[in-house]
Amino acid sequence: MFLLGRLGFKQTMDYLAYKMAQGWAHVILAFTGCKLTVTGRENIPRKDGFCLVGNHNSIFDIVLLLATVGRPFGFIAKKELAVIPLLNLWILLLGGLFIDRKNIRKAIGTINEGIRRIKAGGAMIIFPEGTRGKGRGLLPFKSGSLKLATKAGAPMVPLAITGSYDVFEKTYRLHSGPVSVNFAPPIATADISTEDKRGGSLTDQVYGIIDGMLKKAEGTAP
Repeated sequence: MFLLGRLGFKQTMDYLAYKMAQGWAHVILAFTGCKLTVTGRENIPRKDGFCLVGNHNSIFDIVLLLATVGRPFGFIAKKELAVIPLLNLWILLLGGLFIDRKNIRKAIGTINEGIRRIKAGGAMIIFPEGTRGKGRGLLPFKSGSLKLATKAGAPMVPLAITGSYDVFEKTYRLHSGPVSVNFAPPIATADISTEDKRGGSLTDQVYGIIDGMLKKAEGTAP
């Protein structure tokens, strides 16, 4: 696949990489025996650039997203994953980027590359909590965590994942059980004022949507 990219067949490479990863995700889901529920898949744009914005409870979240989104997407991973054999290659093949949060200049360069890819029609996922929740509920969003979408002027699709922490990370043994992925309608960012972006109203709006979907899926909504 890297060779195809070098020869000018990047679109073919991207498609093959995604279809292989998607197939792998379905195999993993079948192996775990998890019962998957998906709602709102019609809210995912079929073309043009956009951002998925969701909660992040577990490493199993990526498996669920590969199985449900229906089109290739990239994500920003911490630089430490770049040294893990095979995983680092798959992250690159799927359009992922590695970020060095301790180096501001390099971090900005990574964000700008993500923005460029979105403007070129790609999809990226944002986990605005900045770390895995590991069963602690929806954590506060990091300051500036939505910049990837707002600077690209791309629509954001909020999503909520439930049950993923219980599958593996809770006990570090595989468990079957109910898991769900819920997608909300897109939120346009192109016409949002700079004041609203900086003031936090957009962040509060996205947080509220995801929190509401989580409570509904978990049966705790009022």
